[in-house]
Amino acid sequence: MAAEGTERSAVRPVPPPYDADPALGGLVVSQGELESRIAELGRRITADYAGRPPLLVGVLKGAFVFMSDLSRVIDLPVEFDFMAVASYGSATRTSGVVRIVKDLDLDLTGRHVLLVEDIVDSGLTLSYLRRNLLARRPASLAVCSLLVREGVDDELDLAYVGFQVPSDFVVGYGLDVDERYRNLPFVATFAGRQELGGQA
Repeated sequence: MAAEGTERSAVRPVPPPYDADPALGGLVVSQGELESRIAELGRRITADYAGRPPLLVGVLKGAFVFMSDLSRVIDLPVEFDFMAVASYGSATRTSGVVRIVKDLDLDLTGRHVLLVEDIVDSGLTLSYLRRNLLARRPASLAVCSLLVREGVDDELDLAYVGFQVPSDFVVGYGLDVDERYRNLPFVATFAGRQELGGQA
């Protein structure tokens, strides 16, 4: 069963000075909402992993901002590693094929692994990563995703969810279009193209 996330569906204006960018649509998750929810997730993870500090595995590039902030509100001696996978290229529609671009440096055997994702949409990438990581014999494997699409399959079994978001293509706080907008301090819809498809 997917962990409960905070739903965000109301359209709100993007704050200045970013409101001058016509490619940005409505605000989905504000900077303050991100900070509050991530602090809450950090407290939950700290309690759940007491006595067994997790290895945080971040999925590049989208999760790096979230993982950085999340790690600093987990009151445990966590370790880090990163993977990079590709299913989009420079397009906004998934290709349907997932491949590893950068693999992990650490051995997962016997480790308590917390996979940190930016967004779960179709579940294709996450399903691939879960199978790949479980094959490396971790002691446990759980998933923490900042964003999850409304209606995503509960069988994906997400332990920690930041926010449930509608189907609009979103950018900011690590999420991009052609490598742009990752540094926005909030999450907003992207209105710059009409042919947008899903995210991972």
